[in-house]
Amino acid sequence: MTTLYGSILKAKEQNKKLLAVLIDPEKFDTGDIQAFLNKIPSYTTHFFVGGSTDPNHQTASVVEALKNNTGLPVVLFPGNADQITDRADALLFLSLISGDNPEYLIGQHLKAVPKLRKTVLEVIPTAYILVDGGNTSSIEKVSNTRPVLQSDVKKIRDLAIAAYYLGKKLIYLEAGSGASQHVSPEIIKTVRKNIYLPLIVGGGIRSRKILQEVFDAGADMAVIGTAFENNSFEE
Repeated sequence: MTTLYGSILKAKEQNKKLLAVLIDPEKFDTGDIQAFLNKIPSYTTHFFVGGSTDPNHQTASVVEALKNNTGLPVVLFPGNADQITDRADALLFLSLISGDNPEYLIGQHLKAVPKLRKTVLEVIPTAYILVDGGNTSSIEKVSNTRPVLQSDVKKIRDLAIAAYYLGKKLIYLEAGSGASQHVSPEIIKTVRKNIYLPLIVGGGIRSRKILQEVFDAGADMAVIGTAFENNSFEE
């Protein structure tokens, strides 16, 4: 049986670009899901569900609604261990390697283990690198870590290489939700040149033009969230 990670690898080998729409469960109205689905691009390939916080525990219901109304894979993108539900197809097991907060390097992972042992979720070890997007992101606030400056390309490159040595299966470059500046093509090209792992890029992608720039620079998957929440994505 083909795993979700296997399908990402296959798409990479075939140079097929992937687009994930990120849904923050705290901001999503499951009662109006069809209206939301009608406005997302036809070339969407995945749904990511998760946010920095989910105080009302809406993750499971959002995943359920997506599974009932679409045929696309639904992947958990959790801000913490509470945002785990076995109704999803897979889980990005995120390690915030750009920061030095042990809670997001290993703490939340330990809390997730009892839940994950009882599920059949496909767990994908993912290196999460927070890059300065020009605004203070919710990820920065919650994790109490600082993003890497976009000018420090060498550090971002070395973080990605370190992630490869650690056995991570995905690299995720994140400029943060609502970023005023997306991850630069220079950063994407440099990371792409130095690692073969599938590369995901998110944050600040507000138009089809920027999306294409991100793909052309070497991203295998792009993630768009805020632009769809605000109906501001420019085709």
